[in-house]
Amino acid sequence: MALLPLPTSPFLPLAAVTTGLDYMEIVTHAGPVVMGVLCLLIFASVVSWAIIFKKWLHLRRAQDQSVKFLETFWQSKRLDAIYQAAESLSSSPISQVFRAGYVELSKVTASQKKDSDDAMSEQLGGIENVERALKRAAAAEVTHLEATVPFLGTTASAAPFVGLFGTVWGIMRAFNDIYQMGNANLATVAKPISEALIATAFGLAAAIPAVVAYNYFVSRIRVLDSEMTNFSNDFLNIVRRHFFS
Repeated sequence: MALLPLPTSPFLPLAAVTTGLDYMEIVTHAGPVVMGVLCLLIFASVVSWAIIFKKWLHLRRAQDQSVKFLETFWQSKRLDAIYQAAESLSSSPISQVFRAGYVELSKVTASQKKDSDDAMSEQLGGIENVERALKRAAAAEVTHLEATVPFLGTTASAAPFVGLFGTVWGIMRAFNDIYQMGNANLATVAKPISEALIATAFGLAAAIPAVVAYNYFVSRIRVLDSEMTNFSNDFLNIVRRHFFS
């Protein structure tokens, strides 16, 4: 009695494909467009991680030195001593705001000693000058703190779409290969489809850390900005009370 051949299962190629896919080979043998997308996403991811590491150290140092400066400021009774202490805390944005205000205050008090004919107008103008110096310094410090952070926001928003572009292009290429071969089994489709989907995976891998770090850094910078504003108000009150009263 002759044995009948077993029917060919359409799912057999799936097992062979899923166990036999080499993702490194898929990446290295990707088409020129998909390869360009992957290289762009890898570059964005590497730069993002470098920014994340550097900015985290920068903000941590800024916060630690700001705490030390505020302790020195409220414990000391002499502004010149505080100014000298601030020189060693250059990473603190608050100390830099104080230095700008102190320098302007020194100029104002020196000019008042030379000419005291119109004391009232000089006092008002002097306070305004100190206030402007504090605001300029605070704005400059915020700009310095925010440096390179927008790149993270750009990567977070653009990387998924760049990866999606690579996926769409890869799928179009896969369908073109299927059309030319005239064979639509899983063994034919799996490799080019996997190549296309890897672009989306790379896009998400670049975007997720960038968006988390971006939101974290923005919140930390907002806190430091608020601390600079509060310190500026406190410093102006001290100046009014002791120099323009």
